Amino acid sequence: MEILKRDTLNEGGFAGLKEHRLVKGPEIFGPQGNDDGSWPGLENFVYLADARFMPHGETRMHSHHEIDVISLMVHGNIKHEGSLEHGKDLSRNEVQVQRAGGEGFSHNEINPDDNWNRLIQLWVLPEVAGQPAGYKVYKPETGELTRIYGGKNNSDSDFASKTKIDVGLLGNGQKVEVDGAFLAYITRGKGIANNQQIQDGDLIRGSSLTFKANEDVQLIVVHGG
Repeated sequence: MEILKRDTLNEGGFAGLKEHRLVKGPEIFGPQGNDDGSWPGLENFVYLADARFMPHGETRMHSHHEIDVISLMVHGNIKHEGSLEHGKDLSRNEVQVQRAGGEGFSHNEINPDDNWNRLIQLWVLPEVAGQPAGYKVYKPETGELTRIYGGKNNSDSDFASKTKIDVGLLGNGQKVEVDGAFLAYITRGKGIANNQQIQDGDLIRGSSLTFKANEDVQLIVVHGG
């Protein structure tokens, strides 16, 4: 298992936010995209940014095409503006998934508060081009991994893909196991992953995972197909 620590990377940003980019897939960022120490991702999962919005900061309105954009609130709130579900705001632990497809979408995410917030953004390339735009908000269940992206193309999956993403809200002593190639990012708390201590801001990868929380944890797990 390998560990990439967020704070070993330079913090960049744009508009009203600061961010560390831990995953930058060469399909989007080119062959030199990981020269900064970031990792290339896993299959169709091509981007992970750990972002902090300054008080009343915003991304400003911008557009996406043929990309699935996932936003997870670590703490604070987001006011959502855009062509998909305008006014559907986010709060702590909620996850927003926006599929651009061939139709595309425009959005602006705004911190409405007087304090800094924190949001994780992930991008996944869709397996089928030209799909209609789509939107959904998930509220992960406490004590388990909640599937927020991927799975088979049936009624059990809102955004079908061989690349699957789960979000876990785990209490002290709770465990999760992953059989197969994975990337995982811990965004709150600390625990033991494959007998190694990890904490908030650690991105890990390997061929299988056994994780035990040592305190309240928020965890993102990306599974290969």
